[in-house]
Amino acid sequence: MAEGESVGTIAEARNAESPASSATVAAKRGTGINDGELRLVAAAMRNVVDIRDRRYRFKTFPACFIGSEACEALVASQLVGTLEEAVKLGNTLLDGGFLVHAQRDHTFKNEPLFYRFTEDEDHGNAAEESWSSVRKAQDSQDLGYDSAWEIRVQAESATSPQDPVYHGVSPLDEHNTALLDKVHPQQWVDPTPKPIYDLVVIGAGAGGLVSAAGAAGTGARVALIEANLLGGDCLNVGCVPSKSLLHAATMCHTLKNQEHLSALGISVGDIKVDFAKVMENLRQQRAHIADNDSATRFTRKLGVDVFFGYGRFMGKKVVRVNNHTLQFTKCIIATGGAPRLPDIPGMKAASVGPRPNVLTNETLFNLTSLPSRFGVIGTGPIGCEMAQAFQRLGSQVTLMGRSGRILKKEDQDAAECVRASMAMDGVTMLLNITEYMQVEDLDGKIKLTFKTAEGKVTTKEFDKLLVAAGRSPNVKGLNLELAEVKYCEEAGVQVNDKMLTSNGRIYAVGDVCTQEYQFTHASDFMARAVVRNALFLGREKFSALNIPAATYTSPEVAHTGCIARQLDKKGIAYQTFEKPLAENDRSILQLSTNGFVRVYCKRGTDEILGATIVGQNAGEMISEVSVAMAAKMGLGTLASVIHPYPTVSDAIRACGDLYNRTRVTPSVKSILRRIVAIQRSSPRRSRASVDMTDQTVQISQTATIEEEP
Repeated sequence: MAEGESVGTIAEARNAESPASSATVAAKRGTGINDGELRLVAAAMRNVVDIRDRRYRFKTFPACFIGSEACEALVASQLVGTLEEAVKLGNTLLDGGFLVHAQRDHTFKNEPLFYRFTEDEDHGNAAEESWSSVRKAQDSQDLGYDSAWEIRVQAESATSPQDPVYHGVSPLDEHNTALLDKVHPQQWVDPTPKPIYDLVVIGAGAGGLVSAAGAAGTGARVALIEANLLGGDCLNVGCVPSKSLLHAATMCHTLKNQEHLSALGISVGDIKVDFAKVMENLRQQRAHIADNDSATRFTRKLGVDVFFGYGRFMGKKVVRVNNHTLQFTKCIIATGGAPRLPDIPGMKAASVGPRPNVLTNETLFNLTSLPSRFGVIGTGPIGCEMAQAFQRLGSQVTLMGRSGRILKKEDQDAAECVRASMAMDGVTMLLNITEYMQVEDLDGKIKLTFKTAEGKVTTKEFDKLLVAAGRSPNVKGLNLELAEVKYCEEAGVQVNDKMLTSNGRIYAVGDVCTQEYQFTHASDFMARAVVRNALFLGREKFSALNIPAATYTSPEVAHTGCIARQLDKKGIAYQTFEKPLAENDRSILQLSTNGFVRVYCKRGTDEILGATIVGQNAGEMISEVSVAMAAKMGLGTLASVIHPYPTVSDAIRACGDLYNRTRVTPSVKSILRRIVAIQRSSPRRSRASVDMTDQTVQISQTATIEEEP
């Protein structure tokens, strides 16, 4: 090859007329390549490699080719110019999910290893037709709602003992069709079930996906069952879309905060919010992130058998899905939870249909227009996050609750920081409601009648009403009785500390079995532990997990370990070390002093029992304390960790300084004074030297200390 002459140029000149060859060029470059082009490349490669059953150590690997032979064939057929290019091309196809190592242990190499095209495996597959083919023409001002997805799910629900639930994805624009193509492809063809599975996972939310991926990564034979959307709540109607909305709201608030900007010498014009564009960006980012949870990834790349349908137990080690019977050695229930609607007359009827006026997290992110008057029932993390977000985007928000406060699982003063911020944003808070009496859905508006602690009956009207009043575990219709799995509809599946159910073959993870820790990251690490317990005789315990939590309001609130109320309830003696952000230089410079860092230590020691952080990016900062707790690093040791200056996280180190000061008792101070006095009365000279690897640098410092008169 001439110097400076690219591989792509030679290949293009050699095979300019061949679509497969042009796709090969793109694949080798690794840019501008799409799934269709990779398919052409895979087909071209398939034509030149030797595919047949192979044997190794008494085991047969069907429909395989050998990596080194394939590299030579690619060069000989002039699809590539060199063996190095052949390896790069093979890895591009492997990354795209078109070929895999026979045991999924290696990347593509020019070595005598067995590889297989994923189309020769049967893990389930989608028809060529995309969801975009069923998109309807939509008005430019109102993106509308396509009924195809609603009808599909209702038809499936009709065969299920579960209560019909609306799971519409709306609008069916290019972003939502891209999402559906990944997490619930059109006309999915289930795989032929294997004789027996090492692990069957029911539910493909965070816990289910981590369980399936983790087990498949060890070589286990895994089946994954999902009735609705891969990715579960987190991807589709929870963490991912909500944080996109919160980011837009935060940006809007920053630009509208004229007092803050004026103090910085900045002025801007009128800020306008295009809510339809905000939601379009949400849908676009959600579809992009969905790759990691997609059917393509789990079938092609991980080798998991994926079934779309309702899984039901038919016995202690048998699951039925669609018309298939799956035998298993172990099973994990990861069906998650669903939003709980309070038993208020008229509420359930107003929450169904393609465009309901009573919303839950499952329908909130289908909005395309901003409600002028937005009501929120529920003062937990979801309720507070969405109330503040919609207020900042331009709605007039009323937040309603019964407990007299918000974020009742957090320290009272931490929650008060958030309440004060929300009040400054303009959120109206009615926190002493004793009874919700009626919901009326009239002329596209919601009328909510309620009674306050003072006995006053009030009716308020909203354009939309969000209900964020807790969640219920998804246990209906699973036939848990046939599997001899104990459960209750309120608390979910009963598990022991190893997350094992009353059936010794069946485990449970996530919201279906825990009410206290309904977080994606909790489900994730429960699943990791359960895979070890179920398949590898592990002894992992749920109680050993330290699970942090974060609420992404402004300011954010995050905690790890125990808070004061929990320590008091357990009767544990503790000390509190706190650094207000008003004393942190970076917070002062950013005009963001609403918050604090607080660390609880076991009394008389620096053992960290828990921490609460309130402030900008508290959710990012809390991990430092979690790491210290996991490493059994005391607060005193944390004080010796050098932090860049100025940073907000330096407030964590400052709490360590506060602890270390408690160790300087009057007796210790007396001793230290004597040492200083002795040195003061004895003039001395000091010398230091630093030895370096290649040379010795002598740094001499001479200082004479004069004796005091």
